[in-house]
Amino acid sequence: MIFFPSASDVRALFLSNIVNFKAYHIRVVLLHRRLHASMLNYIEPILGFNTVRHYAIIAMSTISSLAIIWLPLIPIAIFLISHKYRQCTNPRPKGCRKLGLLGPKTNLHDEYDPKYSQGVPEKHTDPEDKPSWRIKALFAYPIKSCAGVELDTADVVPTGFTYDRQFCFAEYITPKTSTNGSQQAHWTTRTLRDGSLCRMALIRPEIWVPDPTAEDYSPELQEVQSQGVLVIHYPRVTAGILSLPVKLGVMLGLLSKELSFRVPFSPPPENTNPKSTYPLTPIKIWKDTPLAHDYGCHLPPSLHRFLDPDRTRGPLTLFRTNSSHHREIFRNAPRKEDLGFQPVTGFADAYPIHLLNIASVQDIAGKCKMDIPELSIRRFRANIIVQGPGAYEEDHWKRVRIFGPKTESGSEGVEVYTACRTIRCKLPNVDPDTGIRHPVEPDRALKRWRRIDRGDLTNAALGMQVVPAVREFRVCVGDGIEVLETGEHCYIKMLKPGEKVEGV
Repeated sequence: MIFFPSASDVRALFLSNIVNFKAYHIRVVLLHRRLHASMLNYIEPILGFNTVRHYAIIAMSTISSLAIIWLPLIPIAIFLISHKYRQCTNPRPKGCRKLGLLGPKTNLHDEYDPKYSQGVPEKHTDPEDKPSWRIKALFAYPIKSCAGVELDTADVVPTGFTYDRQFCFAEYITPKTSTNGSQQAHWTTRTLRDGSLCRMALIRPEIWVPDPTAEDYSPELQEVQSQGVLVIHYPRVTAGILSLPVKLGVMLGLLSKELSFRVPFSPPPENTNPKSTYPLTPIKIWKDTPLAHDYGCHLPPSLHRFLDPDRTRGPLTLFRTNSSHHREIFRNAPRKEDLGFQPVTGFADAYPIHLLNIASVQDIAGKCKMDIPELSIRRFRANIIVQGPGAYEEDHWKRVRIFGPKTESGSEGVEVYTACRTIRCKLPNVDPDTGIRHPVEPDRALKRWRRIDRGDLTNAALGMQVVPAVREFRVCVGDGIEVLETGEHCYIKMLKPGEKVEGV
């Protein structure tokens, strides 16, 4: 909880500074005299006594003047800034509860345990009578390329997890004038693939969903009518004249280390009008240009400064998918004749769900341990993380059944297609905890050991892209995994050889 000082606290701090300032000033003067003497002894033979004395007096007077001006103002500045941010602090969204694991809890607390590197037989159960092949962790990434939200349970809809990749940041690109006029200004997605946007990993969304049991719940609340709220946190970045008091306020616990703002999870139905608050706007993602809601009205200037501190980019905004303009996926996905519907996705790269085997990641981690002592599986941004299979056993899965703890193998469950392998870029080089991009790993290790898909032998493959056989269902941590069909995979590329898409 953030502590904000009262007016009396600040007055006391201010008076204390004034009372102690004289003694402090005396100590500063004595220190300056010692420095003055040292400087004279060193540079007097070079420049001459009178010159040195003249500039030393000017320097010491300047330092003393700055101290006299700034020291009494610092507590006042801290009070004003903390009061400002107290007014801007987002309270809990009304009528809602926070989705996801609370506090430091995580199902990946032992992700580096070597026990996961050894595969176990598929049909076995562990000492707790749980299936050995099971879901270990679930993640949703509400904003593409930003921090994830760990879940115990996830509802699956046609685009994947309900709250996964429904938002993305985009930059407005104004191309240089072309002779044929073929290039036009447009919005294009921005992700961690862009080396200058690694800070996106530090943007931390929270999912707040309507809760009828909440004391302040009402169906008339905007938070409820919008199907929930996304509270978006990002690190506080300061510069200029307020940098010192803000940093001091953070250090003293008077100011939070993060700022935040909130957006509705879904815009009201009336916001389909182009002139509305959330206009439908074309956004380029790979080769597609779906219409999505522009949420730019919610973005605070401080977020722009965080993402683009050097001010080298075009305008930035936040987009929300529109259910009438999802992207149909084909390539390796099963067809409508097989499913009864054509698979779709929101702002995910290509397929609704990404599955990863912890044993496979541990094997890659061992190959780049000298550069990255602990390679977290979170770098790979999967939705479903499984334990039990040996490293890379998932490479040949074609169909899988996910079943709950109360069902027996061979009875109920949900069937999913493992449509193809996940082809890797350099995105996992970014540490999700620091936002720092490693210059070579794990991309180097992946390309050395995992260029195994004959559909793309240039890039590495790790993990599987999943397409559900039904439109809606629920998965939980601990659900069992049963392989129904295996076979060969051949990745179908999204782009033609040598083709490059701006922005990704």
